[in-house]
Amino acid sequence: MAEVKYIIPHGHTITKENRQELKRHKSCILWYTGLSGSGKSTLANKVEEKLFDMGLHTYILDGDNVRMGLNKGLGFSEEDRKENIRRIGEVSKLFVDAGVIVSTAFISPFRSDRDMVRSIVTSGEFVEIFIDASLEVCETRDPKGLYKKARAGEIKQFTGIDSPYEAPEHAELTVKTGEKSLQECAEDVVDWLIANNYIPAED
Repeated sequence: MAEVKYIIPHGHTITKENRQELKRHKSCILWYTGLSGSGKSTLANKVEEKLFDMGLHTYILDGDNVRMGLNKGLGFSEEDRKENIRRIGEVSKLFVDAGVIVSTAFISPFRSDRDMVRSIVTSGEFVEIFIDASLEVCETRDPKGLYKKARAGEIKQFTGIDSPYEAPEHAELTVKTGEKSLQECAEDVVDWLIANNYIPAED
């Protein structure tokens, strides 16, 4: 492993602020967190559709997709979950620097891991969105059949069953996907971004 003392960051002429000015919107991390089946990826995708239609620059980092590449080889132990989130946090930070609104759809069950990502970006650049759907609702949906397998003991350390989920205590936004339609939930996110001056209001 290279010694840190020999790693010297290189300064670049074009800044994050320059890129934001060019794109005409702030860059940030929309961090969707919640139980499996709560609707994180579905909502992130719908919000991205709306932002894209508004001419904004976006990208989604999805849990399963990232584990097929960048985080291939990581398991679901507590240590691997932490490393999974650490890597995603660092990649998300690069997207923010590039002037992009990056959405991340990860269970990210531990508050300390989410707080770690918040700590590596500038204040206001980490927007925690709690997808508040009950375990009962998520189990009813069970789109991938994972809860059924976890209940049968086929999957170990499954969040919500035999591994804890620590709900956010101070999320910027809470979305109740078990009570509202997908369209309503997506509008809640977009409206919040407009109200807090991350993106311009639609013409």
